[in-house]
Amino acid sequence: MTGKIDARDAFKNRCTNAARTLASCFGYSISCIAFDAFAEEDSLEITVREGPRQPGVIVSLANHHHVSIVKPPQIADSFIDEISLIHLPVLPHLWPAEVADRVWRSDELCELAWLRIAGPVEVDAVASIVTVYTAMSDERA
Repeated sequence: MTGKIDARDAFKNRCTNAARTLASCFGYSISCIAFDAFAEEDSLEITVREGPRQPGVIVSLANHHHVSIVKPPQIADSFIDEISLIHLPVLPHLWPAEVADRVWRSDELCELAWLRIAGPVEVDAVASIVTVYTAMSDERA
């Protein structure tokens, strides 16, 4: 019985763990955004860094249902004012009202992850695959 519960909660747990990792990225800057819209499972990778003393973090999203990236012209810095990743469960569970205009909900829709980054560069993405990587630290073991 626990195997089914674990499998059912796996994506939610992945989102929760990713959200915890990303919460520590407040004050970091976006160093790279890579988007591949023509692969089998379209992918978006965002690399954020704080400086040489902190390990970088890569957010990888695939199988998108919504992507919006707004970068003002002549931007000098891409620091992060706010970053969040929210688990969006299947019906009949509720979603935040702000996401309603981004993705059309149906009974066939799987659970999703909603990434939001606020700052001079705004990122808003909803996807069914999410992975967050943290670079290895240069600190002594």
